Amino acid sequence: MSYRVKLEVFEGPLDLLLHLIKKEEVDIYDIPVARITDEYLRYLDLLDRMNLDVAGEYLVMAATLTHIKSRMLLPPSEVESEEPEEDPRADLVHQLVEYQRFREAALALGGRPVLTRDVFRRDPAVPDRDPGDGVRLRDVTVADLLEAFREVMERALRESFHEIVHEEVSVDECLQIIVRRMELDGSLRFRDLFAGQPSRQRLVATFLALLELVKRQAVHARQEEDGGEILLFPRTGVSQSDGAP
Repeated sequence: MSYRVKLEVFEGPLDLLLHLIKKEEVDIYDIPVARITDEYLRYLDLLDRMNLDVAGEYLVMAATLTHIKSRMLLPPSEVESEEPEEDPRADLVHQLVEYQRFREAALALGGRPVLTRDVFRRDPAVPDRDPGDGVRLRDVTVADLLEAFREVMERALRESFHEIVHEEVSVDECLQIIVRRMELDGSLRFRDLFAGQPSRQRLVATFLALLELVKRQAVHARQEEDGGEILLFPRTGVSQSDGAP
């Protein structure tokens, strides 16, 4: 596809690394570099397949991780030394800890109450469909959507040995399909958007269309729990006019 977008999923490579460390539930001071590097490269590969622009700093971090990984695979030096060998991860860990500290401080400052004082907002529309009594929903980030889509792509690759037909699909076409489905059904499950084993081109175009609707605040994505079902709700006023011009 010729459609390319610039998507700010993460604020930078350190933000992506912190996301992976949290997702893998590993100690930031004892990072399993081989595992995290493989996950990082898989993310970059997914962004490339989705025709998303990747800033050069992400590629620099990929090279840095690969270099650290290769250093850690080398056998220990046989030359005796009075000083212990420096951990190849030390500089990266220092950067991550510093970044995490500033990030948490920024979040704390951003969480200070300013609403109804000098900033006002319009509350989102109530979802058309109640997911069920006792189910607590949380807002979904773009990173959560990307993680869910990565699972969709990996499942599609496992279930289809090869792809014979080349399908020309536009993001605008998929955007209109999502809008029409929401006009009829009110709300959708994330996985239902990709049902029916469509081509990889349609999978990517559908996901980019969903991101565009989320960016325009025409669709609200929520999740039952961490790792649970992602539900998509239309905002007030979502219609055919929300399509790309």
